Amino acid sequence: MSRPTPDLPAAGAVLPADADRAVLVGRLHDPDVAGPCVVVVRGGRAHDITAVVSTVSELLDREDVVELVRAAPAGRSWPVDDLLAATTAGHRDRPHLLAPVDLQVLKAAGVTFVSSMLERVVEERAAGDATLAREVRDRLAEVIGGAISSVRPGSPEAERVKQVLRAEGLWSQYLEVGIGPDPEIFTKAPVLSAVGTGATIGVLARSTWNNPEPELVLVASSRGRAVAATLGNDVNLRDFEGRSALLLTEAKDNNASCAIGPFLRLFDEDFTLADAVAQDVQLTVRGRDGYTLNGVNSVSEISRAPEELLAHAWGPHHRYPDGFVLFTGTMFAPTEDRDAPGQGFTHAPGDVVTISSPALGTLVNTVDTAENAPDWTFGIRELMHNLAARGLLGAPGAAG
Repeated sequence: MSRPTPDLPAAGAVLPADADRAVLVGRLHDPDVAGPCVVVVRGGRAHDITAVVSTVSELLDREDVVELVRAAPAGRSWPVDDLLAATTAGHRDRPHLLAPVDLQVLKAAGVTFVSSMLERVVEERAAGDATLAREVRDRLAEVIGGAISSVRPGSPEAERVKQVLRAEGLWSQYLEVGIGPDPEIFTKAPVLSAVGTGATIGVLARSTWNNPEPELVLVASSRGRAVAATLGNDVNLRDFEGRSALLLTEAKDNNASCAIGPFLRLFDEDFTLADAVAQDVQLTVRGRDGYTLNGVNSVSEISRAPEELLAHAWGPHHRYPDGFVLFTGTMFAPTEDRDAPGQGFTHAPGDVVTISSPALGTLVNTVDTAENAPDWTFGIRELMHNLAARGLLGAPGAAG
């Protein structure tokens, strides 16, 4: 099956600006083996290292992961441009890109930026009705102003702010996780369900208020240590979550509603966790109707340190033997009107969503309904059967 191809950046734009120095890992589907291959990117080509390590999860658990990726003997290779073109056109009979993670649990942290925290309050107070959002937003601005932006979550000052907002009748569960002692950490999507760059992303057909969420995504080993970073789109249905926080799963976890990519950039001497947190993640949405939306997620303005978020996800209270992915949240929440005054932004089928940063490259996806997006059919059981048939389920590699 094929679909209309959106404007698409070439490999040089999809890859990080310093791709010649970056240690990049990804995945692709190869029809010749009817399954996924683990690849490293060198010189604009994706080189197969599946014979060395069969899953990205296993690869990232190795203490020598950076050295292995740099020196691993490569098998077949494909131009990144060709893979991207096949992915975007929906040519599943050709090698095409996948999300660059596999067995890791897909987790997300919510309400980690003040601006998006206040928009969650708007959603809740408006009960998911976009037409009421402006009134609620103005009321919050009147009471809170910008003072809350400097409050450290869990601090005595945060507790004082909490009491003031309660007195004004404006306290919210979103403010609780935004400036309270415990962050919101939730499971975004099932293992192996994420889509990669060039793929379709899905929003429920019955949603009337939804938006992209451009985020820095950290990838951690089974020991809870972040070993790589990439970009993500934590696609969100504002009307569903606004009606009730108990609808979070319906708002967040739908067919093709989790996009990750284009590749994992491993942390090394040239790119550290601190460098990742310093990124400005850019967002552009272009509609078939000529509509354009631009935004930015300045990760450095995050309210909680990524190390704190990782510690709330992984620790004595919870282990992840195959590692995990952590969406770190976004400060971006579109408030400008797209169709009618007072109704804010919502996606239209055919929107091209581009999320990028110089150090991590470009994640580009086309919006459709979750019902029309390609079905997720390749799960854990199918992966195990495929790897076994290829003779790739022998003794595990030397883990650290």
